[in-house]
Amino acid sequence: MKFKKVVALATTAILSTSLLVGCSGSKSESDDKKKDVTIAMVTDTGGVNDLSFNQSAWEGLQRAEKELGVKVKYLESHKDSDYMSNIETLVDEEVDLIVGVGFKIAPAIEDSAKLFPEQKFAIVDATYDKVPENVKSILFNAQEAGYLVGAVAAKMTKTNNVGFIGGVEIPSVQTFEYGYLKGVEDTNPEVTVQRQYANSFTDSAKGKAIAQQMHNKNADIIFAAAGGVGTGAIEAARENNKFAIGVDRDQSNEAPDNILTSAIKRVDVGVFETVKELVEDKFPGGTSKVYGLEEDGIGIPDTTSKLVPQEIIDYVKEIEGKLKKGEIKVPGTPEEYKEMSK
Repeated sequence: MKFKKVVALATTAILSTSLLVGCSGSKSESDDKKKDVTIAMVTDTGGVNDLSFNQSAWEGLQRAEKELGVKVKYLESHKDSDYMSNIETLVDEEVDLIVGVGFKIAPAIEDSAKLFPEQKFAIVDATYDKVPENVKSILFNAQEAGYLVGAVAAKMTKTNNVGFIGGVEIPSVQTFEYGYLKGVEDTNPEVTVQRQYANSFTDSAKGKAIAQQMHNKNADIIFAAAGGVGTGAIEAARENNKFAIGVDRDQSNEAPDNILTSAIKRVDVGVFETVKELVEDKFPGGTSKVYGLEEDGIGIPDTTSKLVPQEIIDYVKEIEGKLKKGEIKVPGTPEEYKEMSK
C-alpha cells in the first residue's frame, strides 16, 4: 500500500506564503479536501441492484456524494472469493474508506483491517468481539422492524396463517425472523407462522417455489428477509393474489397491489452518517453503532397506508412508541425468543 508523505519545508519565505494562502483560501481548501475524499463499497454476492441492503448502502453513498461532495464507487462481489481481492484493489487505489456490506464479508474486512492498519473500513450488518481500531461496525435493531411487520401480518391475515422466508440462516436474518415471530405472537397468538430458509440470497426461483408451497398450505401473507430470493416470493404473491412483506427498503413499487408493507432497515442512513463522520475527521474506529427507531434506522414506510387500514396503522404507531420507551422487548436470536415466549 502506498502511503502519503508529508515533507516539511522550513524556509521563511515559504512559511510566510503558506500563512497568507491559508488565511485567504481555507474554505476553498476545505472544499477541495472533500472532493478528494473517495468512499468505496464492496457488495456481497447479491450485487448493487439487489433491491435490498446492498442497494440501500449504495443509496447512502450516492447521498453522500450529493450532499458532502465526496467521490463514491463500488465493486461487486459475484462469489465469496471476490471479497478479499476487491478490498485489496481498493486499498491499492488509496480510497479513504472501504464499506463492506453484509455478514458474509465480515471476515475479509477483519483480516484486511489487520493487514492494512492505515486504511479505514466500515462493515454493515456485522461486528466483532473486539472491533479493530480502523473499523466502524454498522448494526441495526432489525428485530424491531420485524416486530412491526409481524403485527401488521397478524392483523391483516384472513386465514390465521402467515409465512417467513429467510435467505441464509445468519444473525442479520434471524433478527428479522424472531422479531417477526414475536410481533405475530403478541398481536394474535392464534396465527400460525410457516418458516423456511432458502440457503441463498440470489435464487429468486427458489424463493418463488417456497412461497407457492406456503400459499398452498394456507399462508396469505409472507415476509421474505432474503435479498434476491424475496423477489421470487413477491412474484408468487402477485400471481396467486396473496400479500408479501418487503425487506430492507420500501419494496412497494415491485408489486403495489400485493406488498402490504416493508421491514425497513435504513442501511443508507448508517452509511451516510459514517461518511459524514469521516469527512468531519470524527471517524469512530473501534466502535459499533446500532441504529433503531430512535435513530431513524428501522421502521415501516408511509406506503403501508395504501393497503393497510388506518386503525392498524395507528396500532403500529402505538407499538413504535412503546418500543422507543423500552416498554416492549423484542428478541433477535433463537435463544432470546425462547426465553421471552415462556
